[in-house]
Amino acid sequence: MINKTVGFIGSGRVTRIMLGGFKKAGKMPQQVVVSDTNLEVLNNLKAMFPEIRIAPNDNTQPAACDLVFVALHPPVVKEVLSAVRSHVRAEAILISLVPKLAIAALSDILGGFHRIARVIPNAPSIVNSGYNPVALAPAFPKTNRAEFFEMLRILGECPEVAEDKLEAYAILTAMGPTYLWFQLFELQEIGKSFGLTEHEVTTGIRQMVKGAANTMSESGLSPAEVMDLVPVKPLGEDEATIKNLYQTKLTALFKKLKS
Repeated sequence: MINKTVGFIGSGRVTRIMLGGFKKAGKMPQQVVVSDTNLEVLNNLKAMFPEIRIAPNDNTQPAACDLVFVALHPPVVKEVLSAVRSHVRAEAILISLVPKLAIAALSDILGGFHRIARVIPNAPSIVNSGYNPVALAPAFPKTNRAEFFEMLRILGECPEVAEDKLEAYAILTAMGPTYLWFQLFELQEIGKSFGLTEHEVTTGIRQMVKGAANTMSESGLSPAEVMDLVPVKPLGEDEATIKNLYQTKLTALFKKLKS
C-alpha cells in the first residue's frame, strides 16, 4: 500500500490505467482524490474504484496531496497548473504524465517548484506489466528517489531516461500497443474460427508475441535473418505499405510532439 495521499488532476484513461494497476497489485494508496470537469467520467471512475474520492471541478484538492499526478491534455496544462500552484505543498512531488511539456516549463508554471518527475506511462501498467520511462528534475530530492521508484515499479518497469527522449518513448512504448492490438485481436478471432478454443488462442498468441520479441533481441541475428526464419509470409506483399505507414505517420507525430 502507498502510505501517501495521492491526487490525480484528470480522470481519463491514464488515471484509470494507473489505479487499475495499483488495485490489481493490492497496493492502492490509502487516500486518492481525482478531479475533472467531466462528471460522467468521474462517476464512471468512482464506480470502478469505490475507494477513491472525486472532486468535480475542483483541482485544488488533488493539487494539495503528497503525490500530484497531472493527467491532462497538453494544451490545458498551463492554465490548470497556474490556477492551483498555490495549493501544491513545498514537500509534495508532482508527476506529469503529459508529453511535450518539459520539466523546466512545468517548474516555471509552478513558480519555481522543482520536485517534479515526468513519466510516459503505457497501458499494460493496468496489469502491472508497464514500461514507463521516467525523467526527474535536476533538483529532485535524492531522499525521495527510492520511495518514488518503488511506487512506480508496482505498475511495471520504470527506467530513468534523459528527458529529451521521452517523446520518442511516447511514440514507441505509450502508443506502441495500438499498433499491434488490432492485429492480435484479429488473429484471435481467426484462430477461433479455425477451431481453436479461447484458451488455446490466447495462450498461443501470448507465447508467439513473447517469443518473437525475444528472438529480435536475443538471437544475435540481423533483422533480415530473423524475418527469414519463417519461409511463408502471408502478408509479405503488404510489408512495404505497412512500413511506409509507420514511417510517415509516426515521424509526423514525433515532430509534432517535439515542436
